[in-house]
Amino acid sequence: MARVGLKNDLGVRKKFRGIFVRTGRKAGFNGHSQETLLFKKIIDLETETMVADHVWFNFTKGFEGVEINEGIIIEFEARIKEYKKGYVNNKLKINQQKIDYKLSHPTKIRIATT
Repeated sequence: MARVGLKNDLGVRKKFRGIFVRTGRKAGFNGHSQETLLFKKIIDLETETMVADHVWFNFTKGFEGVEINEGIIIEFEARIKEYKKGYVNNKLKINQQKIDYKLSHPTKIRIATT
């Protein structure tokens, strides 16, 4: 699912809901491993529409106080940002980057009461 629906609210902080799927790991700054969290079916609470099929967040302090288990529904606020994704090889002058949209800096994280 493309996230182009987020383009209209670029830079805006909004409320969202998502279902926690699992944890993961990625190489962070200086090669240190960083824990990540995967959420699926991201809903904009203002419009009640699905804006992304999934998002990954770093496991930050905001998530520490929330007991997250697989399948639990989490509500949070996040800012909509633009980023580039895709393959780049400067040596061969290949640039297949595209603009996409992400949710950034999640705050006010809590378990949804539905």
